Amino acid sequence: MPDRGLFVTLQAIRRQLGAMPCELYLVRLIHHASRRAFPGERLWTATQLTQASVVRFLRIRNREGCDVFIQPYAGNHNAGYILLDLDRGDPSVVEEMRIHGHEPCILLQTSPGHLQAWVRVSVTPLEPAIASTIARWLASIYDGDLASADWRHLGRLAGFTNRKSARRQDNGFAPWVRVLHAQLRSATQASSLVQAAQQQLTATGTTLVPMARPLLSPQLTHLPILSGDGLLPRAIYQAWLQWLRIPQRFRERTGVSPINGSLRNCCNGRMVKIPERNAAKELASRRQRPRRFQPCGWDCEPIKDVTAS
Repeated sequence: MPDRGLFVTLQAIRRQLGAMPCELYLVRLIHHASRRAFPGERLWTATQLTQASVVRFLRIRNREGCDVFIQPYAGNHNAGYILLDLDRGDPSVVEEMRIHGHEPCILLQTSPGHLQAWVRVSVTPLEPAIASTIARWLASIYDGDLASADWRHLGRLAGFTNRKSARRQDNGFAPWVRVLHAQLRSATQASSLVQAAQQQLTATGTTLVPMARPLLSPQLTHLPILSGDGLLPRAIYQAWLQWLRIPQRFRERTGVSPINGSLRNCCNGRMVKIPERNAAKELASRRQRPRRFQPCGWDCEPIKDVTAS
């Protein structure tokens, strides 16, 4: 018998991820009562997140009391998306955002009277200070939650229920996180927001650290990283092989090792688009498919409150 609930959740996830594309997503399961994070693999691709087996697992954990949170991942930088946790759940606020050129790419209803919006302000990763400044501006303008206004706050993933006790409906059921609007776009005033934040930080004397590039051999550091260049990805691939010491670590293997193959595929395809060292190392070092979340009880340390309502 078809699982209608699974189908609805899959459709919601695909709508959300389709409007906020990113190479990797940070996913966290947080138990609503203990506020402890569920242990296991945290970095996922959109393809992995839309696999039926993964969604089934997440739905089970959600029924057991875990809230499902997500964040576009760019390592120690912001992926170009700003989360706005709207305290007033009036949909008219979205029209105000459109009028001012701050159109969200995603608008979620996390519970009746509560909204979350993701605003894309850059197609390249942003400095944490810049992203946090923009997040505070938007939260101030649209009466958002200032406590959620920072560069790496987690938002909810659509298609699951909001397990917070305070958000329970009159019938006692947990409300669903619903997609109200999804459109693949950047905000009209995205460039102006980034430039204004840079100017403010420069005026206050904040030092901005340049975005880290993938590790290249010295002769390649002056070259642009273009996904359409057929030769440069292979050069980047060779540089990563040497930096990760894969030939030395797998010299006993014959043929192409699983890590070698994984790294080669990443460099020929997606990896050249990610100027982020930790994400590349994460993907390159996996010998098999990423582990699923491994249940091991709730004996992990409580996490900082980096989740929006």
